[in-house]
Amino acid sequence: MPTGGRRRRWSRRGEREATIVDEGQVRRAVAAAAIGNTVEWFDFGVYSYLAVVISQVFFPPTSPTAQLLSAFAAFAVAFLVRPLGGFFFGPLGDRIGRRTVLATTMVTMALGTVAIGLIPSYATIGIWAPVLLLVARLVQGFSTGGEYGGAATFVAEYSPDRRRGFMASWLELGTLTGYSLGAGLVIALTAALPPQDLQSWGWRIPFLLAGPLGIVGLYLRFRLGESPAYQESSAAEDEQAAATWRSLRTIFGDHWPAMLKCIGLVLVFNVTNYMLTAYMPTYLSAVLGFPHTGALALVLVAMVLVMGLIVVLGRFSDRIGRRPIAALGSAALIVLAFPAFLLIGVGSAPAVLAGLLVMGLVLVCFSSTMPSTLPALFPTEVRYGAVSVGFNIAVALFGGTTPLISEALVAATGMRSVPAFLLVVAGAVGLVAVWATREPAGRALPGSKPTATGRHEARERAEEEREAE
Repeated sequence: MPTGGRRRRWSRRGEREATIVDEGQVRRAVAAAAIGNTVEWFDFGVYSYLAVVISQVFFPPTSPTAQLLSAFAAFAVAFLVRPLGGFFFGPLGDRIGRRTVLATTMVTMALGTVAIGLIPSYATIGIWAPVLLLVARLVQGFSTGGEYGGAATFVAEYSPDRRRGFMASWLELGTLTGYSLGAGLVIALTAALPPQDLQSWGWRIPFLLAGPLGIVGLYLRFRLGESPAYQESSAAEDEQAAATWRSLRTIFGDHWPAMLKCIGLVLVFNVTNYMLTAYMPTYLSAVLGFPHTGALALVLVAMVLVMGLIVVLGRFSDRIGRRPIAALGSAALIVLAFPAFLLIGVGSAPAVLAGLLVMGLVLVCFSSTMPSTLPALFPTEVRYGAVSVGFNIAVALFGGTTPLISEALVAATGMRSVPAFLLVVAGAVGLVAVWATREPAGRALPGSKPTATGRHEARERAEEEREAE
């Protein structure tokens, strides 16, 4: 029996077969995939909340603005190699399997994070400090390039068709959980330690904790087998699976319309994401002059208040579809971006929190739908590679650069609300991408059989797929 859980098939008089997956195995697959996002975003939460400290530890003491821009540049540069990681790990995941590659990215990602916590300061080793920081960030970026696309693919291929939105939304709940854990730890250290101790050694603690988290994630991933869809594909189409080293040409040659949709959807998702999670902590303290600890706490509170809605909307998307929710989020960005920044600009804690909550609620519209929407754009034989490449191209060009571009725009124009313009543009792109995307809710993944967790449900799914064809 395959290791990917109990799989039975139902067919009658030539009707399309359906795959039955074990409910417990689905839950374990979701947990194993989500832990990678938790580790990744634990690092992002730590880096974002420690950006000011990192700028002072690793870069020459020229001016606070120059140091901060350098810290954000190191943050952004890692995103430039993410497509390379996607180009490498994505086709590899289509060739040798999702689980093996996801275990590799988990280990590499954790090692890169731990390495940051071990690098001496600029005062100790001079120019080698920012150089080594950059190397560690490049390692993180390269490994992360194969992480999200693989995790989303893994969960989508394990999930039953009628609950894929709900199951995949846990992936993004893991994202915000990791972010919140990292941010909360930084806040606790900031409150507990004198500034000199935080800058001297305290900032290293969160990065070093990524090691144990990575070990837990590796254990969970090795307990699982391959997804049912991948097993069927690799077992029935060995020749095609062996050819996936050439899948980049196939992806861009045969699937370029889906690739453009993927990039557009990821753009609106990640510009919103990084504006709130990566830039807002620094924006509040460095641009608005908000007390540093208070700024960190407000962003964290906003994230915690909205994160529970991710799985609620994920379940809701299984009923009404992904497109209406994603379209609502895109339209809300266009309408509410500037009002949100104006609220934040008021400077009082209630107004700042209200503005952050607006951004958080918009973000949830994408967090709840994208993990189940993106894998549904591509067939099984290129799914891991296509999602990884498309996702990371968009993140590298538009998501990871959002804090750097936002800070540069504020510095150049002196307008505190100018980052809202990025959100408006992202919302417009998102509307176009959503409009062009076929509704994936309730459908089998392209190239895969209908998937369900019970025999009766499998029969219904098979009949619906046969009628649709």
